[in-house]
Amino acid sequence: MRRGQDFSRTTKTGHRATSDLLVLYFLTHEQLPSAPQVGLIINKSVGGSVTRHRIARQLRHAMAEHLRDLQPHTQVVIRVLKNQSDYRSDLSALIAKVIKRTGAHQ
Repeated sequence: MRRGQDFSRTTKTGHRATSDLLVLYFLTHEQLPSAPQVGLIINKSVGGSVTRHRIARQLRHAMAEHLRDLQPHTQVVIRVLKNQSDYRSDLSALIAKVIKRTGAHQ
């Protein structure tokens, strides 16, 4: 995801699941593009540029494993709250939680 409209729509109207490290926003709507889309929000409070880019690479890699679990027409926004060396377990738990809550499994 790249457009601010997409981020706003997903964070304001989507389902939300939280952990100590991440907030996951999840929106499924038939008017969205057919391939699942993912966006990241990593504020400066998490760390400097190098840290934020490292986190973004880790999350993109971790999220790639979960794309096949998502329905078409889905947008996911991941907001990072704290700097951590590994986000995979938190991300997996949040995705499972939101899929269970919404019944949005493919």
